[in-house]
Amino acid sequence: MDLDKKFIGRKYGPVTYEIGREKIAEYAMAIKNPDPHYVDEAFARKTPYGDIIAPPTFAVVYAGKLIVPFFFDSELNLNLAMLVHGEQEFEFHEIVRPRDVITTMGEITGIVNKEKLDVVTICGESRNQDNVLVCTAKFTFVIRK
Repeated sequence: MDLDKKFIGRKYGPVTYEIGREKIAEYAMAIKNPDPHYVDEAFARKTPYGDIIAPPTFAVVYAGKLIVPFFFDSELNLNLAMLVHGEQEFEFHEIVRPRDVITTMGEITGIVNKEKLDVVTICGESRNQDNVLVCTAKFTFVIRK
């Protein structure tokens, strides 16, 4: 059965994530990028940022939280066993620092029904505690029928 296109425009969030210094360092090490901007506080204090910063792809940590309520939205009746991650895109607008509180909101922006699968697109915006846009995200999922 096709995923109903009436869900286009369905909103998710806000989801909030407080950026932690240790999480930034752990993430940098997990992606094998020990750039001192991310892990060396003494080095980072001497940079124009004045502190460590999050790697751009850290956006998957805070913006990705937007996807959890989509997965468990009972009205969509998703078969998670048949759902695969298609792709994701991020556009970065502002540096993310420790102690930033990032709030992400988004919505289903597209549902394409094909013969053997549905393609769902969710777009979101993440803003810091000053309401400054830090990241826009686009997640695409494929649901096999």
